[in-house]
Amino acid sequence: MCELLGMSANTPTDICFSFAGLMRRGGQTGPHSDGWGIAFYDGKGCRSFHDPAPSSRSEIARFVRSYSIKSRSVICHIRRANRGRIALENTHPFIRELWGRLWVFAHNGQLKGVKRLPLGFYRPVGTTDSEHAFCWMLEQLRRRWDRPPPVKTLAAEIRRLAQELNRLGVFNMLLSEGRALFCFCSTELAWLTRRAPFGPATLIDEDLTVDFSRETTPDDVVTVIATRPLTVGEPWRVMERGTFVAFRDGEPSG
Repeated sequence: MCELLGMSANTPTDICFSFAGLMRRGGQTGPHSDGWGIAFYDGKGCRSFHDPAPSSRSEIARFVRSYSIKSRSVICHIRRANRGRIALENTHPFIRELWGRLWVFAHNGQLKGVKRLPLGFYRPVGTTDSEHAFCWMLEQLRRRWDRPPPVKTLAAEIRRLAQELNRLGVFNMLLSEGRALFCFCSTELAWLTRRAPFGPATLIDEDLTVDFSRETTPDDVVTVIATRPLTVGEPWRVMERGTFVAFRDGEPSG
């Protein structure tokens, strides 16, 4: 299956270190060699990069790893294809507009029968069950509200929709509209919050260590979410199956 990576922070932060570990799993230390993508929020705007090539051998991935793009919310995905051919249009994360905001979505798992769920305004570009699920979720939100509700209210509805999709199979999900990062764990998802006092961290998939005390300020709060822990010696929290959490400014809000 695919692997996910997300970040929520209270100040613009780069994800180069975590991405360096994940990109190795895309065809080198892991089998996820069927494309990758990443999206960085910048205010209401969003920078995104996609490539159907393995991330471990992608020149675009090397650029993303070396170029310090700072963001408060990031979603990344490396793909192991099971539904939909290997193609640019089938690489996550997928992006759509709702209520004047760009929504970014990435999914890990298979959803049996998801394409029988009716769609309306939103339509898939590719052929993955993931993109169909994303379009269906946004359609439900669009029908319920004509303007964005408070984040807490929105989170409760996203949790309900994620639970409904989870009944169709495996639905590990990262979703954001720039303010909050919504996470649902169907089978595998873990998160780690870094805050003062910061210390060193070492990647599992690459011989790389960073001392975050030299890269941060005492007020920084940065949460990294991943399918599997990316570092050793740090207190990763493995989510229980069927649980949901929303992060805002690096802090969990339920």
